Amino acid sequence: MVSAQEDAVRETGEEADERPLRGYAVAMAAYAAYAGGWAALIRRHGRQPGRHEVRDIALTAVATFRLSRLLTKGAVTSPLRAPFTTYQGTQGPAEVSDEPRHGPGHTFGELMTCPFCMSLWTSTALTASRCVWPRATRTVTAVLASVAGADALQLAYSGLMDKVTRANES
Repeated sequence: MVSAQEDAVRETGEEADERPLRGYAVAMAAYAAYAGGWAALIRRHGRQPGRHEVRDIALTAVATFRLSRLLTKGAVTSPLRAPFTTYQGTQGPAEVSDEPRHGPGHTFGELMTCPFCMSLWTSTALTASRCVWPRATRTVTAVLASVAGADALQLAYSGLMDKVTRANES
């Protein structure tokens, strides 16, 4: 018996869809539960998400960038990703490249290796936690944003020093 996918491939000449759609659906449901859990916690604490100031949004954006990269690319966070990924090698200063493993945990491996995907989860946590614990969350986001700034300065300095070294060698 020919499956509908095989029949579609034969008719169109295109490859079958190999994306883990079931895993993506589970991930979307998990995110909905995650966001709902944050909403319940905010409600339980009697807080209302107030007006979000531009400075808080900017600070959260930079903190989200840094935390997402740390979770998905950081050498030090490799043990968190290891059950769902395969190490590929170094990617940059203090960063590694991992690939999602095939099988049941593939979608989670994709989440754990994609800073863009992880950003939704980290931004949700930082934004929601600011509603419940505003002072502590501002401190955490300030630390993460400061680290992102320091990283940018380190990379700029290294690039400048490489350029000076190459100019001196010429």
